[in-house]
Amino acid sequence: MIGLERGWQQREEAEGERTAGLRTYTLSAILGALSAVLAQETSPFFLGLSFLGFAVGFSAFAWLEAQSEQNFSVTGVVAALLTFSLGAYAVLGDLQVAVAASVAVTLILALKRPLHAWLRRLTWPEIRSALILLAMTFLALPLLPNQTVDPWGAINPAAIWLLVIILAGISFVGYFAIRIMGSQAGVAAAALAGGLASSTATTLTLSRMAREHPPASSLVSGGILLAGAVMVVRMLIIATAINPALLVPLGWTLGAAGLVLALGAGFLLLVHGGSETARPKIKLKNPLDLSMAFQLAALVAVISFLAKIVTAYLGEAGLNALAAISGIADVDAITLSYSRLSHGSIGLQAAASGMGVAAGVNTIVKAGMTFAVGTRKAGWIVSAISAAAITAGAAAFVFLVM
Repeated sequence: MIGLERGWQQREEAEGERTAGLRTYTLSAILGALSAVLAQETSPFFLGLSFLGFAVGFSAFAWLEAQSEQNFSVTGVVAALLTFSLGAYAVLGDLQVAVAASVAVTLILALKRPLHAWLRRLTWPEIRSALILLAMTFLALPLLPNQTVDPWGAINPAAIWLLVIILAGISFVGYFAIRIMGSQAGVAAAALAGGLASSTATTLTLSRMAREHPPASSLVSGGILLAGAVMVVRMLIIATAINPALLVPLGWTLGAAGLVLALGAGFLLLVHGGSETARPKIKLKNPLDLSMAFQLAALVAVISFLAKIVTAYLGEAGLNALAAISGIADVDAITLSYSRLSHGSIGLQAAASGMGVAAGVNTIVKAGMTFAVGTRKAGWIVSAISAAAITAGAAAFVFLVM
């Protein structure tokens, strides 16, 4: 596999003008395998000496080729050393691991251009944020106390930070989908990716687009509703990933609301898809920015603490009020908090009800945002279908969950 990829990359070069191709890399693997067999029969040092001799010889030929072409790349040398090593490991170790590693090496070599293009599009803030969050995940997370640290048993630093990492990872997928598609994304594609990253930011962008292009108000409304449907699905996925027992009570509530939003969005996008006059340029903040991660962690901690206090003094009925207040700005913190607390601190029905209230309030806020930032036509369309979605979700909760 590796030899095939290397030979194809250098297929334009004449015979004798390249260090190695299909046959050489294949023979390198066989040489590694045979060296491993002989090492088993003689001494382990044989394999080390064989590898050293192969490395020196291959590197020398690669250097001579680079001198003649004035173009030296160490990738071919590293690929050859890997090929020899994988051939040896196929004999000494697990054959399936050797084959899987060979496939991975071949993919990395074949994806040279896409990987380099992707690297050129990355910005330093994105790289820095990802590196810092990785360090916080694999260095700091094991050091955080994995138990409650307050008298009410509400705040578990390790659990809260792990929830933030999960949410940031999901949001980052949507963020990079927007980055990759850029200004070439249509309304539907941008709404799908934007809803995964931030439905609020997507609603704001599409509302501005409606104001700039009033004839596209119906199409833009479909995009806003689609972003809302993606938000609902994301809430359900995150909640059930934290506590699978929430699937039934939350699935009926959010499922009914999401279905209405998706049907309304689908109708508008299909009917008015041909009238698109512009493409949305959605600008999102990097969801792996460390300051935003800390803010979300703090918000989750505060909501978890308040939920404990509210439950203690007002009962589970007070959780809906807390969810409504939180839903004005965001649904992520309430989703993370209530999902974690539903393991025993609060009931499944109360958790599902609270998340449903937060989703409903957030949907109302975004409908108002469409009125304020977009056009009246877009506002009325989004408001009407959002009201139908909230009604459907509430009815499903009352008749199928309670």
